[in-house]
Amino acid sequence: MRRVTLSPRSDWVEQVERLGFAFHTIDGETYWDESAAFAFTLEEIERDIEGPTDAIEQLCFAFIETALDHEEALTKLAIPAEHWDYIRESWKRGERNLYGRLDLAYDGRGPAKLLEYNADTPTALFESSVVQWDWLEQAMARGAIPKGSDQFNSLHERLIAAFKGLREPSPYRLHLTCVQGSPEDKGTVDYLTDCAVQAGLDARFTYIEELGLLSDGRFCDGANQPIETLFKLYPWEWMFRESYGKALAGSGCQFIEPPWKAILSNKGLLACLWEMEPGHPNLLPAFFEGDPRCATLSGKHVRKPLYSREGANVTLMERGRVLDSDDGPYGAEGHILQDAATNLFSAEGKYAVLGSWLVASQACGLCVREDASPITKNTSRFLPHYIEP
Repeated sequence: MRRVTLSPRSDWVEQVERLGFAFHTIDGETYWDESAAFAFTLEEIERDIEGPTDAIEQLCFAFIETALDHEEALTKLAIPAEHWDYIRESWKRGERNLYGRLDLAYDGRGPAKLLEYNADTPTALFESSVVQWDWLEQAMARGAIPKGSDQFNSLHERLIAAFKGLREPSPYRLHLTCVQGSPEDKGTVDYLTDCAVQAGLDARFTYIEELGLLSDGRFCDGANQPIETLFKLYPWEWMFRESYGKALAGSGCQFIEPPWKAILSNKGLLACLWEMEPGHPNLLPAFFEGDPRCATLSGKHVRKPLYSREGANVTLMERGRVLDSDDGPYGAEGHILQDAATNLFSAEGKYAVLGSWLVASQACGLCVREDASPITKNTSRFLPHYIEP
């Protein structure tokens, strides 16, 4: 694994915009960054990223089986008790999931370490799937990277296949939703809508603020059309708090991601996995804050709210001293403490985190986010990658 400095395409803005990538620049700062790329060997991808990603997913499934029968685990995860049965039934029915992203620390030396699991509402999907693949083809054509280079990226094909298999009978009507005012969220949902259409589905968009309930308890969109299946780029913990939260279980709506993903989209998962498999090569020691075992952590560790997103309210500490932190609205739900990863990639004063994508619980793609801070934030840049021939 190495960071390779490159010259960006002179017309890179036009090239990414022709693909429909509208949020390449956020708040005046470059988000899509092709001034460098990350090169991997095939062995690194298969042995150190793809294999561990699949293994961690299976470990998560084993934890769900345990957690559903133990109220203590669900309580620690701050999941409201009134939704436990709803989550249990979702798992027992075998409701299928679409996608997720493991964030990993990896520098090419030693096993990748799980930093967190974006199991419910991961973004950076369109740029991971389409934009960096287009960059790869053009980079080879202009001689910027070696001919015959590849990329760990079968996301597009896997997503289309997964949409076809999410519900029977197929094709079916699918609504997709996100919040208003977020270009990144809307861009992600627009891409998934396109994948669903290519899968032969009747795909329709509605903003989350437009969701309503019909007199029979079913959800409806802004045009009062019943919603049978809903992809929501909106976290489960927020759904549970909405005015319609109590109506979720009886609505008859199939949600993507399914309710059981609420167990995995939680930083408390990191502490639970470590308790279940202490010493696992792809896990970092982690405990719920207040657990006496926190004293066994190394002097340098990270404090994470259970429901934090994009680095919000995450604090990097060393022997009681704050090294780095980010503001945000999270923390009232509780925290975990996790050992700081010693194998976080760093070069030229920047830190990189790998995002290992799963579709239908199979590892199939990679993205790299880079920042001047060890804490990956919503302002961190996206850099493409390639596999050397």
